[in-house]
Amino acid sequence: MKLSEARRKRIFNYLFMYTRMNQSTSQSKGYRGQWLFGILRILMGFLFFWAFIDKVFGLGFSTKSDKSWLDGVSPTAGFLGKAATGPFASMYHSMANSDIVAWLFMLGLLGIGLALILGIGVKIAGYSGALLMLLMWSALLPTETNPFLDEHIIYLFLFLIFTRIPVGDYLGLGKYWEQTGLVKKYSILK
Repeated sequence: MKLSEARRKRIFNYLFMYTRMNQSTSQSKGYRGQWLFGILRILMGFLFFWAFIDKVFGLGFSTKSDKSWLDGVSPTAGFLGKAATGPFASMYHSMANSDIVAWLFMLGLLGIGLALILGIGVKIAGYSGALLMLLMWSALLPTETNPFLDEHIIYLFLFLIFTRIPVGDYLGLGKYWEQTGLVKKYSILK
């Protein structure tokens, strides 16, 4: 199927432009390329959900099979106990084997992952994810490849973007979720 130049341009603009303008009123009508936001949200969710699954079962990716949470090994022991460096290292080392920290971390991975995959509770998942990324970034100061910036800061800003754009509406259940009585009462749950 051969597309005309004008049709290719319209398709490109639809997929990759963020705002769609009503040409008669010049008012923003929504987001173009919303499926890109939906895919990004789902991929970020899968990243966190997979980390949860791998740490629980020790699938041999980031967590060796004999180091799983089901085997009694704290999911935070390795990162907080050994990887944490810099000015906050002693604080993070002291939290390495805490059951409360382990449960909060694992519930965070699961909650953030599922919320992003499903497109529900994206606002609270975005703020929670941003906080988690800030804490993980501060545990690794100074970063290895850049004195300030690493992937945790990039993820932090992506999470903050998710709190401002209705990314749960795109390829997710966000539109349905927003209409529930609970979400109408507590907008942070959007």
